[in-house]
Amino acid sequence: QVQLVESGGGLVQPGGSLRLSCAASGSIFSINVMGWYRQAPGKQRELVATITSGGSTNYADSVKGRFTVSRDNAKNTVYLQMNSLKPEDTAIYYCNADRVRTHYGYLEVWGQGTLVTVSS
Repeated sequence: QVQLVESGGGLVQPGGSLRLSCAASGSIFSINVMGWYRQAPGKQRELVATITSGGSTNYADSVKGRFTVSRDNAKNTVYLQMNSLKPEDTAIYYCNADRVRTHYGYLEVWGQGTLVTVSS
């Protein structure tokens, strides 16, 4: 069984910064893509940023230049550094691991979510 455990959410003032972390555990051979999605109240879940095992990144237009995604392949961990936070960044942030290679084949796994609130 593969699990993702997120940490780092919380309350921050506009213009502030937060760093999210997500560690994958279990019988994992490799993980192709790791990333972050978010869901604000009353809205659909949307992509924030992803990163491949080779380091290629993809960002939502709304976070480009403010957020940075990175990963440590040896630790099966992905990070999201969020700077210049805005109230509209308030959401539950979910970690995702796609094409996780295990004994049983390839899986897609989601974390439980961590709440980020940007408010003064």
